[in-house]
Amino acid sequence: MLVKRGFLQVSILFGLLSLWSCNKDSPKIINEMPKIEYPTTTKDNSVIDDYHGTKVADPYRWLEQDTASKVEQWVQSQNAVTYDYLAKIPYREKIKERYEELFNYVKLSSPYKKGPYYFFSKNDGLQNQSVIYYQKGIDGEPEVFLDPNTMSAEGTSSVNILGFSPDYKYLAYSKADAGSDWSTIYVMEVATKKQLKDELKWVKFSGASWLDNGFYYSKYPTPEDGTELSAVNDFHSIYFHKLGEPQTADKLIYSNPKEPKRYHFGGVTEDKKFHIVNATTGTDGYETYYKDLSKPGSDYIPLFQGFENKNTVVDHHEGRFLVHTDIDAPKYKLVSIDLSQPQKENWKTIISEQEELLDYVNLGGGKIWANYLKDAKTVIKRFDKDGSNALEVKLPGLGTAWGFGGDKEDDHFFYSFTSFTIPGSIFKYDIAKNESTEFFETELKFNPEDYVEKQVFYTSKDGTKVPMFIVHKKGLELNGDNPAYLYGYGGFNVNLTPSFSTSRMLLLENGGVFAMPNLRGGGEYGEEWHKAGMLHNKQNVFDDFISAAEYLISNKYTSSDKLALAGGSNGGLLVGAVMTQRPDLFSVAFPAVGVMDMLRYHKFTVGWGWVPEYGSSDEKEHFANLMSYSPLHNLRDGVEYPATMINTADHDDRVVPAHSFKFGARLQEAHSGEAPVLLRIDVDAGHGAGKPTSKIIEEQADRWSFFFYNTNSPVKYLEG
Repeated sequence: MLVKRGFLQVSILFGLLSLWSCNKDSPKIINEMPKIEYPTTTKDNSVIDDYHGTKVADPYRWLEQDTASKVEQWVQSQNAVTYDYLAKIPYREKIKERYEELFNYVKLSSPYKKGPYYFFSKNDGLQNQSVIYYQKGIDGEPEVFLDPNTMSAEGTSSVNILGFSPDYKYLAYSKADAGSDWSTIYVMEVATKKQLKDELKWVKFSGASWLDNGFYYSKYPTPEDGTELSAVNDFHSIYFHKLGEPQTADKLIYSNPKEPKRYHFGGVTEDKKFHIVNATTGTDGYETYYKDLSKPGSDYIPLFQGFENKNTVVDHHEGRFLVHTDIDAPKYKLVSIDLSQPQKENWKTIISEQEELLDYVNLGGGKIWANYLKDAKTVIKRFDKDGSNALEVKLPGLGTAWGFGGDKEDDHFFYSFTSFTIPGSIFKYDIAKNESTEFFETELKFNPEDYVEKQVFYTSKDGTKVPMFIVHKKGLELNGDNPAYLYGYGGFNVNLTPSFSTSRMLLLENGGVFAMPNLRGGGEYGEEWHKAGMLHNKQNVFDDFISAAEYLISNKYTSSDKLALAGGSNGGLLVGAVMTQRPDLFSVAFPAVGVMDMLRYHKFTVGWGWVPEYGSSDEKEHFANLMSYSPLHNLRDGVEYPATMINTADHDDRVVPAHSFKFGARLQEAHSGEAPVLLRIDVDAGHGAGKPTSKIIEEQADRWSFFFYNTNSPVKYLEG
């Protein structure tokens, strides 16, 4: 089964952390930190680029060379200043201890069935990485299948199961180190847990789709030494690997030498009759090709051409493809396409476009499982294979659910449900009875009934109504004096839906407010909502975020002295742009792994893939727009900016750390106030995926110490 993929993904809530309740309040913090002496950052004023007749200086260009010794020394100097500052915050260690205590609970994923086995992941509490378990049969004894904690001393190796052989005898899994997007694929025999000699390197953005005695996967050419984490990645190609053979013998299946800056993904239909290829210029629409595997040597036939739409082949049955598409349906529909007459006028609609977003579709147990979003909350509907007999599945509440679907012979499966106050509970779903029974409930160290989670709709600058989730403790006085954390993303068709975070609950226990708007640029309301926040409409996203902050202030949830804005990746761009446009509106800013140099982002690793979303400075029509909001280029000398902690990592090969380096250096130069401007540069970490628990605890202790200290907010200490 083929699954819709996103390419610039970030953690939805970026590990929100806070403090705890007890009977004794600390006095209001008075910020008495001595003035910070920032490291000297050399400027090279001779570096000037000409963009369509406009000269733009880039004096910190040298910071792009992340492996250069002078850059490494600069990083060490910045980290020394940052950690010295954080160590002086009087309750920083208390925050760390409390978070570690509360984070120490069992975390379990939904089991899924493959052949006679059930697979699931489990973290006993503070393990750096979750361990993959399996058991034979529903009542079998679980045993460790893969433990990434044994693969590196620092706990920085992460693993993902990519795909199973048709007879479920083998599986392919990937291992990534230190947070990099690069991974290596290995093969294991399921029954014996024996690892075979197969080893496939330089894999990025790939699954493993099996056919007979091998599988399809996607990789890049081997990069030159020293450029692995920064050089542009070109020629993403699909290969077929036959078990037991060396990678050098792998057969090139699909590539496009004339268009090196394209992604290529492949998957085999469940009946093993067709190989499907999606080709995309980046993170938006894609082309689709298919090949009849019963005809060796046959060519790939185009099913969808052009990059204006998103079409996902869900299944094949008796000469027809089942396709999830936004063609003439910006909120998506499901259609059946006869391969003998694939023209649009011959399509048969299985599930028509609805008012709610049809986010994605899966199959399993002889049914179609449609995952809808209604104002960013999950609604699950099941249909017969022809689209008839629609039936809504009753969920445990209003939140986010996932896991519906499986193999065609399944009579049950497991799904997960979460909300802002309910951790990932797991339910077993009986298909015939349409009934859910609780399978696993996380042990809570708080009472969810003590909190309020609601959704409001506010008006953005141009009159657009934008939804926002707000969570706080019941009975909280709306007096404008509550610390508040405003989180956003707004891009790449990414949906922000309700999700649980232990650390956020600690924020709420301390009288804090969490707010998450569904900004334009996301996909919560379909393609029209997405397009309203991309390319020349990108300013709408920033306006939406600014209006969210103004709503919180005007409705007395908080004040500008107590308000932080936060986001990662594209959300880091959001924070950088908004804090340069409205520095007066916030007290604290957390731009994490952000895209800060909008003129050069496409010149590193896979940055070229974001051009459909942002546009490129190489094109005159986009240059002025990018220049108008690029965080690096819109910092102004003599302005008092919020207290800022910029997070990045040395192994981030998605949004290279040079973005944060250059932005941080320029912000330290331009900032006129006494509030700190710090760069926190993680070592042996990447864009966020696979980060070990130990690093998460350290990062969040630093984040929330910085937040409470620079909003002068009272902090409750752990007694005893």
